[in-house]
Amino acid sequence: MSLFELFVRRPVLSTVLSLLVVLIGFVSYTRLTVREYPNIDEPIVSVQTTYRGASAEIIETQVTQILENSIAGIEGIETITSTSRQERSQISVRFRPDVDPDVAASDVRDRVSRVRGRLPDEIDEPIIAKVEADAQPVMYLSLTSTRHSPLELTDFADRFIADRVQNITGVAEVRILGQRQYAMRIWLDRARMAAYAITVQEVEAALRAQNVEIPSGRIESNDREFTVLSQTSLNTPEQFQQITVKDANGFPVRLRDVARVELGAREERNAAWFKGSPSVTIGIVKQAVANPLTVSAGVQQALPGIIEDLPDGMSIATSYDTSIFIDRSIKAVYTTIAEAVVLVVLIIFLFLRSLRATLIPLVTIPVSLIGAFALMYALGFTVNTLTLLSMVLAIGLVVDDAIVVLENIHRHIEDGMEPTKAAIKGINEIAFAVVAMTLTLVAVYAPMAFSTGRTGKLFIEFALTLAGAVLVSGFVALTLTPMMCAKLLRHENKHNFLYNALERFFEALSSGYRRSLRFALSVRPLIVLLALGVAGGSYYFFTNLRSELAPVEDRGTITAIGVAPEGATMSFTADYARRVEDYFSKIQEVETYLVIVGFPDVTRAIAFARLKPWEQRQRKQQSLVAEINKGLSQIPGIRLFATNPPSLGQGGANSKPVEFVLRSSDSYAEIKQNVDRLIAEVQGHPALTNLETNLILDKPQIKVSIDRQRAADLGVGVDVIGRTMETLLGGRQVTRFNMNGEQYDVMLQVAGQDRNTPQTLQSIYLMGRGGQVVQLSSLVRVEENVAPKELIRFNQLRSATITAVPGPGYSLGDALTVLEQAAARILPASYQNDYSGQSREFKQSGSSILLVFLLALGFIYLVLAAQFESFIDPVVIMVSVPLSMTGALAALYFTGGTMNVYSQIGLITLVGLITKHGILILEFTNQLREEGKEMLEALVEAAELRLRPILMTTGAMVLGAVPLALASGAGAESRSQIGWVIVGGMTFGTLLTLYVVPVAYSYLSRARRPMHGEEPETAKAHPQPAE
Repeated sequence: MSLFELFVRRPVLSTVLSLLVVLIGFVSYTRLTVREYPNIDEPIVSVQTTYRGASAEIIETQVTQILENSIAGIEGIETITSTSRQERSQISVRFRPDVDPDVAASDVRDRVSRVRGRLPDEIDEPIIAKVEADAQPVMYLSLTSTRHSPLELTDFADRFIADRVQNITGVAEVRILGQRQYAMRIWLDRARMAAYAITVQEVEAALRAQNVEIPSGRIESNDREFTVLSQTSLNTPEQFQQITVKDANGFPVRLRDVARVELGAREERNAAWFKGSPSVTIGIVKQAVANPLTVSAGVQQALPGIIEDLPDGMSIATSYDTSIFIDRSIKAVYTTIAEAVVLVVLIIFLFLRSLRATLIPLVTIPVSLIGAFALMYALGFTVNTLTLLSMVLAIGLVVDDAIVVLENIHRHIEDGMEPTKAAIKGINEIAFAVVAMTLTLVAVYAPMAFSTGRTGKLFIEFALTLAGAVLVSGFVALTLTPMMCAKLLRHENKHNFLYNALERFFEALSSGYRRSLRFALSVRPLIVLLALGVAGGSYYFFTNLRSELAPVEDRGTITAIGVAPEGATMSFTADYARRVEDYFSKIQEVETYLVIVGFPDVTRAIAFARLKPWEQRQRKQQSLVAEINKGLSQIPGIRLFATNPPSLGQGGANSKPVEFVLRSSDSYAEIKQNVDRLIAEVQGHPALTNLETNLILDKPQIKVSIDRQRAADLGVGVDVIGRTMETLLGGRQVTRFNMNGEQYDVMLQVAGQDRNTPQTLQSIYLMGRGGQVVQLSSLVRVEENVAPKELIRFNQLRSATITAVPGPGYSLGDALTVLEQAAARILPASYQNDYSGQSREFKQSGSSILLVFLLALGFIYLVLAAQFESFIDPVVIMVSVPLSMTGALAALYFTGGTMNVYSQIGLITLVGLITKHGILILEFTNQLREEGKEMLEALVEAAELRLRPILMTTGAMVLGAVPLALASGAGAESRSQIGWVIVGGMTFGTLLTLYVVPVAYSYLSRARRPMHGEEPETAKAHPQPAE
């Protein structure tokens, strides 16, 4: 009794096995998390160091280089990028995906602490953070008020909202944008200080000495004790005004005599407007592994409580939320799954024309899909767009095995066999082919596990989920299906009208196919030429398809980025950047909009517009962006452009697709000249728009050089000069004070109106030898020049990055090619090209995909060779691969698709699907030839016998993919690419396979077919098909 016979004879056992699979799968499903993409975070560790008052060059040489050289020795680093800008050094260390983020962070911490002693003393301690790849806020909440000042709004947000939101599971940090933090501002008056002969150092010392909190111990008697609290700290502006700075001839000079003290904002370097009114905006950043949907749901749950506590006049609203798109696109995939199931059931019904028979393959769909969840859970996958897409494709795939088994058993029953016998005979005949088909498909996906980088991780989840579903379906087809066939199928003597009409059609079809196949076999060279011509066509389509990382999706948000000229103030940037609001408010598709100025620095602005839901608008986000850009380019004073948010979740909202890095050891000025030449060369090219470089060397600066000899003669220390200028112009945090249970800074500075021109430097006074007052202008020489805004290094070489957005009708691949060719023509040989962001990802995925493709072909070939015990047969089967590729690429070409991650996944899937047909034809031909039939006879008979299951499986596959190809709504762009590849490749490929495979077989197969080894056991495993 064979194993398969056991399942037919013991129906309860087969049912229980499938029920177990469903049960385990269901439990796994409830535990899977939902996210947009698989977790593809590369560990990124950032080191931030603040050195107040320092210029970019000082930061680069004294802070960044020292840290970089130390960090570079860590193992497993992919790239180190550093930015040295005024007062701030930022180093981002990106590790390879297989490095543990915690280990990476502790390595960086260790390296930084090694060189801490070589860094300047005045720097703030370097802050080391595990900033994950998506450290952009996933949602923004905007606080607006009709009666509160920004200071009060910030304080409220800080005290009452930030803490609540921070406690929501999955929230990593809460950023407050447009914030005005309270601080005790002490505005010094230089003229009065000179009159009283008071220096900045004395004011600082007095503040430090008189604003302290010191525990004063206890008073103890025999029975009682008191804690003594000396109230030495200062809390209000009035108390600060009373500080005695020094005695001048017996008179105390108080702080109020030389300065104005007030409670004000610590700094005003950023601001936010929501729907046109000033707001304080709270950005919520999720943890790396957290799921944006749960974070968003948690925030939405907490909102009603926050709204209740808001004071009168204050209101809060969600101004940006990425999880809406994720939620909608995942719901859309679920509906696609439902549509696909309906279509697949219809096509099965059409071929089988009996409800009982249709029920059999139908059962495999839920069992396989739910069973696949168990595998996903075991491998630590998530429910995301890619795993769900593989579920959609699986619907058409998982019915295949069952259809093949059912069709074979059905044939025997129609020939008058008793159902149980027919089931046993049928399953024994076809089991080998089913195992072969299942393993081939799994073999296609095995090599995907070797693809590298983030795209590799995307592939792996897609591939293994699909392979899991197919494995389960193979298991069901061998256990449950034959048992159900034995129980449900009956031999019908008379059929209804519909059945007979369709039967006549199918018989006409198969006799037509037999005649045309005989004809094809008589003109074999012609068919070969035709096949070669078609396969050559795939080369044409492949070279003419544009390539990119992922298609631009309609995510329901528009991001606009504004860049003001260097040296612009925040109010200047804000005036011009806020003109975006006019454009946003005029578009009826826009629901809300938010403008943030001063993020990351004062000359930058970023704006988000949230569009109405997909079904409530006619126009897509992509066309709106193109339209807005026409208007934005007309705004003077600032460069504004709108972009589509990046689709594969790469890069933040303000990164652009093209990031072309030039590295060199030249000075920044020389790099700048070369970059400018390169930009001038490609400026007019239509493939590149919004060209920009991040190497900006024209930030206005005032250079102060000290005459050291004079300073020494007058007894003024160089450190005193530097420190005085730092405090007066830069603002220095001297101590802290307590207010309502929170600590705030005390800042010393000269008031804004007293430092608005370069002449300010003349009225700064210092103390010389013997208490003499020395004017700063007599010790220094002042000149105006320009300085770099930020100095960027990439992998320890000085670098400049050219960023751009591919022009309309061009893809990322085209844009990079233009830059590469221009760079090769113009730049000196010492310059190296590199890529960053989306471009780097694109380059890496492009190289790995070819490898995966070849590996997939190799794997399939080997698996088939092992199964057919022949090195020739697999070649015959794989002849159909290039033909289906042509169909798939043509479908992409004519629907305006591109070569991207999704279409590549589709192409690799196709390899496995199209080889199934060949397997079926070959397996049966070999069986017939083993009985001693002549080769051509066997070929024609086998091909005609298998025509129905081939058409049925193709129909199921194609119709299962049609809802993908015709998708609309959230995330439809990427789904439709996979859909079209499958639809085009399967329909076109199958039509040709039906003729090309038999022709190839007739050329390549050996004349006499030996039995699979002449032993009787093997012969028994392949009983002859019923005559």
